[in-house]
Amino acid sequence: MVMPSIWAYSIISVLLVSFISLIGALTLLFKKINLKNILLFLVSFAAGALLGDSFIHLLPEAVEESGFTLELSIYLLLGILIFFILEKFIHWRHCHLPTTNEHPHPLAFMNLIGDGLHNFFDGMIIAGSYIASIPLGIATTIAVILHEIPQEIGDFGILLHGGFTKKKALAFNFLSAILALIGAVLVLIIGNSVEKFSIFLVPFTAGGFIYIAGSDLIPELHKETKPIISFMQLIALILGILVMVALIFLE
Repeated sequence: MVMPSIWAYSIISVLLVSFISLIGALTLLFKKINLKNILLFLVSFAAGALLGDSFIHLLPEAVEESGFTLELSIYLLLGILIFFILEKFIHWRHCHLPTTNEHPHPLAFMNLIGDGLHNFFDGMIIAGSYIASIPLGIATTIAVILHEIPQEIGDFGILLHGGFTKKKALAFNFLSAILALIGAVLVLIIGNSVEKFSIFLVPFTAGGFIYIAGSDLIPELHKETKPIISFMQLIALILGILVMVALIFLE
């Protein structure tokens, strides 16, 4: 049975992540060039955090729980495969840069659908991590937040580019983010009835995070070729990993 404290941690964490969707309004305070540089730094930091959470927290937790089995490897690969399918066939595309002629985006409503599905999975991932252990849930929540900040800024730009007013863009972005709450509640309910549900969801989450970092975030960093900016990206990437290393002390 899922403990009340895990419900509380999960719901509070998911609501915190959902409110990150409102950060898009801050982009109006920056010029496009400054915003791009800030986002590239945040994307680097998020990539490090996702990889760090996967290899420092999620996979060790899964191995400790059930051993490094064929089953664990399949769940990990399934996470990579499912996120590939979402991106390839449902046209969910993580994006973290402003919309320009050189960097076009899909239709605004298509992006909302994809982002809503993405948020639904985020809720599942956070709740599943808390079911495994509270420190793991905290680490995963931080990794998701660090990834969501540049993601939601990008989504806000897409909606504005698609003709939404600023208020409407913020409102729809927030409604999309609330789907994370549904995903979390679903996992918490399933966790009550399915024994050791986290044995599947923890390595599945690691696979999803590895896919997002390797397929969506790091390729965007390669588009920047200036040595000094590339070096700063590397530093940010390492800092993201170090944040996950520091969180080991929570355990």
